[in-house]
Amino acid sequence: MKITVLGATGQTGQYLVNQALQQGHTVTAVVRNPAKLTVHHDNLKVVTADIFSPDSLKPHFKGQDVIMSCLGFPASVFSAVTGYTQSMAAMVSAMREARVNRIITMTSWYTEPNSGSQSPFLIRFLLLPMIRSVLSNMYEMEQLLQKTDDVNWTVVRPPGLKNNEATAQEFLTHGGYFVPPSSGDSVSGSVGRGDVARFMLSLLNSNAWVKQGVAMTTK
Repeated sequence: MKITVLGATGQTGQYLVNQALQQGHTVTAVVRNPAKLTVHHDNLKVVTADIFSPDSLKPHFKGQDVIMSCLGFPASVFSAVTGYTQSMAAMVSAMREARVNRIITMTSWYTEPNSGSQSPFLIRFLLLPMIRSVLSNMYEMEQLLQKTDDVNWTVVRPPGLKNNEATAQEFLTHGGYFVPPSSGDSVSGSVGRGDVARFMLSLLNSNAWVKQGVAMTTK
């Protein structure tokens, strides 16, 4: 497929670009700083664009089969995080103009404000308050997509991210804001970035989770 990747120089984005190329896809990587992307491949085109501008994104969306976003924005204590909603609004607008209707993006477990109430003590009282500004804007972005009828979107929600290569481990998924423990299966509260990329790419050949959010991890 022809894939445009945003956030391609980020830690998860680099795994996604590499795996997509290995699977034979043609990748357009939208980056701010091309020097940060160390991959070179005949099927890789690296372009610079303003992720908050539909006009800047549109030329790089034209003729593509799918948009994949691994964009991340840092937590802020003193001001609201807005990057997720602002970039997604620009992407959806550019997709409409370029006539592309499939997007796969990633957020996190526990974006919905009350979903962390069952999480372990340290996560609930230490980690979630620290990243609440990020989770809140991720949740607003998810809400924005839910109101977008003309785009086939999927939001992938991984738990804590580790800088690990893809494994062959089985995925556990749940159509909610985290993966609950199921009988006999222990659920990992962290996952390798390589496996997140592998899961995102697995959605290209399937209609599973279209217009839905899916929490995922590995066994």
